Amino acid sequence: MTMTSTVLQRPTATTKTVEKQATKTTARRSRSTMAWSHEKLRFSCIDNIGLKQLWKLIALDTATPPSSPPSSNNKSGNVEQQPKTSSSSNNNNNNNDNNSNAENALELSAPATPLLLQQQQQQTQSKPHGWMQLSGHPESIVPTTTGIVRKRIVGIDDSEVLAYQMISQEPKTSQIVPGYFGLRELHSQHYIELQDLLAGFKDPCVMDIKLGTRTFLESEVSNKTLRPDLYQKMIAVDASAPTPAEHEAQAITKLRYMLFRESLSSSQSKGFRIEALRLRGRSPLKDLKTCRSSEQISQTIEQFLAARRSVQKELLKRLKHMRLVIEQSAFFSRHEIIGSSLFIVYDDQRVGAWLIDFAKSRQLPPQLSVNHRSPWQPGNREEGLLRGMDELIHAFEEVYARSGNHRSCLKI
Repeated sequence: MTMTSTVLQRPTATTKTVEKQATKTTARRSRSTMAWSHEKLRFSCIDNIGLKQLWKLIALDTATPPSSPPSSNNKSGNVEQQPKTSSSSNNNNNNNDNNSNAENALELSAPATPLLLQQQQQQTQSKPHGWMQLSGHPESIVPTTTGIVRKRIVGIDDSEVLAYQMISQEPKTSQIVPGYFGLRELHSQHYIELQDLLAGFKDPCVMDIKLGTRTFLESEVSNKTLRPDLYQKMIAVDASAPTPAEHEAQAITKLRYMLFRESLSSSQSKGFRIEALRLRGRSPLKDLKTCRSSEQISQTIEQFLAARRSVQKELLKRLKHMRLVIEQSAFFSRHEIIGSSLFIVYDDQRVGAWLIDFAKSRQLPPQLSVNHRSPWQPGNREEGLLRGMDELIHAFEEVYARSGNHRSCLKI
């Protein structure tokens, strides 16, 4: 059985004038989801084996009743993560708010992506109007009905704008990220227009995976002031976590707190963490912060893929291709990539995976280079992006191997 990849066409001009003139015709021509497809994937009959095991292994919020599957006419699904506020020489938004934003980013609460998916389900009967309100997050994404999402940015020099402009100049690299259609200014607000990654999928399964061993910028933890509020946050989660000296001071630094939060998930140990997932016909599972051991991760991936060998095979092929592109990319060789996610989606006919969210990408100083695998030390700017890809591919390979053994046992 052979699957083919659809090539996504992108605009090549990067000037502000041309970008603002992105038309609906261009959007339609570029709306391809760049996903593998064929007439029908042949899936295993053991899709739901062990489904209840997932809820026993990891703490999930399943209080929300399952939503009905979205209409096949819905074309306004949104996939972008919320923009992340950060400080850098690339951005003009350096301010004290970075401290609280970075802390909140590591609370491991419900990320934007599953909420957007839930919103997609709720919008099957009516088109969205104005801003999409995400619970607990600023209104940052405007969906359209043309296969495009508009993501609010600070200005034309925003780090994410610069990232997409540079990536769009690399033909291979531009195929592993959402299609970029340029800048748009509406009512004195600036937006980037991106490909709607859910367009064309019907009631898909979706997984959002945060990549990297470090999901905060070095500039966010440069202040060495001891903070009692962060000490209180730490003991509220784990009273045994502070050292005797920290207990005595009843205060910790920002860096200490950030590293503590990273250690609660698989980010620090694996270089990735599963932020959220959505199974077909169900509400999104929004909080997977306790899914951090190898066995828990494997079980979660198994439930997400439901023993569907065709999907597993194509995802492994796609992930390995993405890793190779990142290794060979000029953009990735010259940039620190913080907080980006891998977005995986599939339905009965197609499979896709993309790298999303470059709000915290930062160009490196000329004297520095990164391999995205070495351990982070303050000043070296390593973030573990490719280490996370290595570990994730290994986890998918294990699931694929186990799935094959399971099928053999069933045939006997």
